Amino acid sequence: MSIWWSLHLRREAASVPLARRLLIGAMETAGVDPDVSFDLSLALSEACANAVEHGGAPAPGGTAGAYRVTAYLDGEKCRIEVADSGPGFPGPGAARGCPTPRPPAAETDEHGRGLCLIRELADHVHLGNNPGRGGAVISFDKMLKWREGAPLLTA
Repeated sequence: MSIWWSLHLRREAASVPLARRLLIGAMETAGVDPDVSFDLSLALSEACANAVEHGGAPAPGGTAGAYRVTAYLDGEKCRIEVADSGPGFPGPGAARGCPTPRPPAAETDEHGRGLCLIRELADHVHLGNNPGRGGAVISFDKMLKWREGAPLLTA
């Protein structure tokens, strides 16, 4: 058995905790180990915050535009993808799917840490640009650990 879902969210700060709570709820219901759930939900929050902040100009009419979150849980791993319609990752590394994140300017700088944090929390991370529609795509996966008697494993 597997769980798959996709969300189309407005590029607004309120969408970030919504995506995070949905992921946590799905993993809790499926029986994923809470430590793994926490790591993935924090990585998802960082990826969504990146899409909200950098995901492109406002849509016509002044609305915030949108981004997409897709999550897939199976017996072995969870894969999450966050795609926006912004300018994408800059620089030559983006063409290879691995732009170099810029280090924070100072210890107190709150920007520039999200991609590094995602890399620390996930087992595999791919950063790239959507060649067909433009925009950045962050995908990451993590091997799952399960609680004893997890419903997803026993179904």
